[in-house]
Amino acid sequence: MATVLMCRRFPRLSRVAAFSTTAKRKAERGSSKSKKEKHDKPGAANAGTESGATIQLLKPQDYRVLYNPAAYTKGRAGSQQRVDRGGSQALGDTFTGPGTTQTFPPASSQALPPVRNALPKPKSNALLEQTILAALYKEEAEEEKWEVHDSKEDPRMFQKGRPEYRSLSCDSTEPAETLPAEEGDSILQSVAGCEGSPGIFTGYFLKLSRLPAERRAALASDPRFGALCHRAVTAIRLFSTPDLIQILKACVPLAVPASHPLLDACEAEFCRRAWDMGLEQLLLVADCWRCLERSVPSYLGILFSYANLHWKDLTLPQFVQLLYIIGEGRRSPADLAQKVESTILKHLDAFTLEELGAVCLGLFKSLSGMSEHVMRRIADRVSLQMEDMSTYALVNVLKMLRYTRMDHVPLMRQLGKVIPARIPTTNIQGIMHITLTYSSLHFFNEDVLAAVATSLPSKVSYCRSKDAAKFLWSFGCLDYEPPNEEEFYSSLIKQLHTKLHEFSKFPEHLLTALLGLAFVKRFPEELIDFALRKEFVQKTRGSKYELNKDLFTLGKSVEIECPTYQGSRLPPQLCQEFTEMVLSFAEQEIYVRPEIVEATSLLESMLGGPEYVKNHMILPHTRSSDLEVRLAADGRPIPFNSKDPVAAKRLKDMGVSLTDDLISQLVKGRGHSQSPVEVGNEAGIPRQERGDAAGTPCLGGALPAGAKSQAEPKAGCWQPREVRLALQVSNRNHFCYGSKRLLGLHCLKRRQLRLLGYVVVEIPFWEWFPLLKRTRSEKLSYLHYKVFCPALLSRAG
Repeated sequence: MATVLMCRRFPRLSRVAAFSTTAKRKAERGSSKSKKEKHDKPGAANAGTESGATIQLLKPQDYRVLYNPAAYTKGRAGSQQRVDRGGSQALGDTFTGPGTTQTFPPASSQALPPVRNALPKPKSNALLEQTILAALYKEEAEEEKWEVHDSKEDPRMFQKGRPEYRSLSCDSTEPAETLPAEEGDSILQSVAGCEGSPGIFTGYFLKLSRLPAERRAALASDPRFGALCHRAVTAIRLFSTPDLIQILKACVPLAVPASHPLLDACEAEFCRRAWDMGLEQLLLVADCWRCLERSVPSYLGILFSYANLHWKDLTLPQFVQLLYIIGEGRRSPADLAQKVESTILKHLDAFTLEELGAVCLGLFKSLSGMSEHVMRRIADRVSLQMEDMSTYALVNVLKMLRYTRMDHVPLMRQLGKVIPARIPTTNIQGIMHITLTYSSLHFFNEDVLAAVATSLPSKVSYCRSKDAAKFLWSFGCLDYEPPNEEEFYSSLIKQLHTKLHEFSKFPEHLLTALLGLAFVKRFPEELIDFALRKEFVQKTRGSKYELNKDLFTLGKSVEIECPTYQGSRLPPQLCQEFTEMVLSFAEQEIYVRPEIVEATSLLESMLGGPEYVKNHMILPHTRSSDLEVRLAADGRPIPFNSKDPVAAKRLKDMGVSLTDDLISQLVKGRGHSQSPVEVGNEAGIPRQERGDAAGTPCLGGALPAGAKSQAEPKAGCWQPREVRLALQVSNRNHFCYGSKRLLGLHCLKRRQLRLLGYVVVEIPFWEWFPLLKRTRSEKLSYLHYKVFCPALLSRAG
């Protein structure tokens, strides 16, 4: 019955809630208190909205919200560090949103269906409605603006903090006096007969770059501009270096295409002159290439070599600008790693908070490693000044913290205090990176996760497939279902359907999302069917990521938890291949762990031999081991492990007689018998609950005198009067940081073991690891306490 109920969580059947817009939620907030209470109760949402007026905001697909520099708002207004912009970006991914400038539709009868058929209202009421509607539009406009992320400009905000960056960067937003459009025609007319010095051509480019935007856009198709570019290419070696830099800077507002012949010529010439240029000029040219979105690996290689030779001459702004260029170029010069770390420590207290964020982002994008010592020093400073830090810079620090997989408790605790209030006005990609930091580092903070869950449904349309997947994975990994779980999950599942076309290119995102859902017992049938189709499986095999384990976990989880599922499944031969792969890894890395080897050896001694215990993966797709023990209804251990060579030989014999005296000797090393309770107390092991499905306290129990273990009649056959125990020797990586809260994958494993009839017995690390240093007698006493429990034996009846 439990299995059937779990499979009712399919969104196709009952999990997908009705879609609601931001405006609708804002309107509901203004209703009466009783109405709000009714809305908060399960099932009340539908009842409360069927008859009420609903304000719908039209959201055409072909609009784009203009850039808003407050995309990531600060925690404290008025700080000198306030340089907040758009969203966060993972490894250079560009946010792709709707198309053109936003225009709000006029209020119409279609926007208010219940009002449309109503009788005419007094003018005052109509004016009130218009005022409310205008306020809602304004509020939604603000929310829309928060979501816009400029992947080219946002990472450059640190350059606003010091005047020195003006000579190191190409500031495309720097105000310049606009020239009349007619002057552009005059310049282009004079190009044909011009035979002057290269300086004249430089002046032409600078003047054209100051034309109005619409006139500059028309230059690309103007043959006269093409002729000017050709003349510049022809005379490229005649330009002085400062003039050539000015031409390259002018190409930025002129929006010269990255593949233009003029840029080809400029790149070749700058590579030729690089060693005769200064570091300031080299960094400025590199910044221009970034603004032009042109890949210049050869030039960057020269820049990095030059910087390496002149490292001692680097100023603080030059160092930060260099790390920015390294990040945007996605290149990490190995020979600079040590120098980068020492320079970070040298300037750590002098960096502005925005510069600190830029340093972390540059290292993160270039996949540069960072020692724990340096990352901890950065985190120390951030934890003390977090309230003064823009959310954008803070997210960049979190990216590096996640990449180095370093636990920094003070920072995470302070983050839990500061970030929940900022979530509603944070870009969706920024929220994703914050959430992913918690799940990657296994930190559980309900205040942060609840704030994310509350804000996400109204922002979900801005989620890329990657964002939606990471949200689902993070919540599933931490095994957290928020108070608004139905709205939260249904909105994200709906977004997965919307982004289905993206998964052919990024198959890893769909598997990540579906695993996150499986951890919390949610199995959307249509998406699972899509993921297990032959065509999609083939795409996962060709991915740059190793996706076989994820595919295996998903496929097998569906088999166990969704018996009514009728969609695609993994082929048996593929499952066999994945099983062999996982078991091979387990034999080398998991079964041999000291805590597992010790428990296995002691259980063999306690129960009578290796045929009574099996150290294996009952569920290979869950990627962790089990110590399996089988007990008859009268408490006798049942031999079943024929895989072990020693056990196989012994199974041919009659078995081993286990008397009370023998058990007592194994547990206490004495010839006299003691009660199990006395054994447990004398060994100093506290009485505690086993944590099995029934939650019954384990009292311990000895085998009856003269009991004799017998071989299992048929290998693999489940006897009607036996209990199968799955002992879980856990470690810290199975739990949230500093807590006893299991992570999602391990919750899934225990749930599935119970569905298959196993009794899960916990041997948690906080109990077992300290015992590893204690006497053999104490360890045997503890394991005896865990295995023999009358409450478990009653299930075999």
